[in-house]
Amino acid sequence: MANGTTSRVRSATTWSIVLSVLMIAAGAVAISLPLMTGIAVGAVIAWLLLFSGALHVAFAWRGHGAAGVLWEILVGLAYGAIGIFLLRHPVVELASLTLAVAIYLFVEAILEFVLWFQLRTSPGSAWLLIDGMITLVLAVMIWSTWPSSAAWVVGTLVGISMFFSGISRLVPALVGRRRFA
Repeated sequence: MANGTTSRVRSATTWSIVLSVLMIAAGAVAISLPLMTGIAVGAVIAWLLLFSGALHVAFAWRGHGAAGVLWEILVGLAYGAIGIFLLRHPVVELASLTLAVAIYLFVEAILEFVLWFQLRTSPGSAWLLIDGMITLVLAVMIWSTWPSSAAWVVGTLVGISMFFSGISRLVPALVGRRRFA
């Protein structure tokens, strides 16, 4: 194999390995601090809603006609009100987030299964299937315990998903590096 190709493969797999390890580390942190992680994730979402609401209001004048301007202002105020509500009520925020995470993980599991099916003949692709199965189990666990365990679910289960997603990306990168080394 040409030296340039080997260098490009090494560079690509190095970045993949680094990002995979960072994902594994982030998952471990989320698992070890579940309540803090849940509140932090919720706060980020609330601030994003506030920011989005401010943008809607700021750019309302770009609406077509009075109805368009009024609509943008109302949407902006609704986003802002929801953001403020979520910041002031973190328990409600965590319960809502818990339900949203269950839906997200279910969709992620389906996408992991699709990706595995497309790459099933590739070395290390079984890890995608394993990731999909674990993610699906996590989605069902969240749904079945909602809302009573919202204080720990978001951080713990998302952390587990991140951890296994990191592993499922690390193994193929290591296999690829070994194969082209």
